[in-house]
Amino acid sequence: QVQLVESGGGLVQPGGSLRLSCAASGIIFSIYVMSWYRQAPGKQRELVATITSGGSTGYPSSVKGRFTISRDNAKNTVYLQMNSLKPEDTAVYYCKAAQPGGTNYWGQGTQVTVSS
Repeated sequence: QVQLVESGGGLVQPGGSLRLSCAASGIIFSIYVMSWYRQAPGKQRELVATITSGGSTGYPSSVKGRFTISRDNAKNTVYLQMNSLKPEDTAVYYCKAAQPGGTNYWGQGTQVTVSS
């Protein structure tokens, strides 16, 4: 059974930092493209970071320079380091595991709230 379990969300003040973790089980983690998405109330889910099996990363302009995705294949875990957080970063953050031509798997999400 495939499981992706996110953790590390919470309440943080503007300008603060959080690190999210997503622990995977039931998949050969090292071959999957791992991504973080977020969904704010009333908005569509959007991609915020991707890391390939080879370690290449990609970010949209809205988070580039502030967010960093990384992976530890020995721990079957992907991370999202979020710095200089803004109120507009408030959302539920989800991780996704994807294999080209295969099934996508999603975690249950973790809430991030940026507020003073």
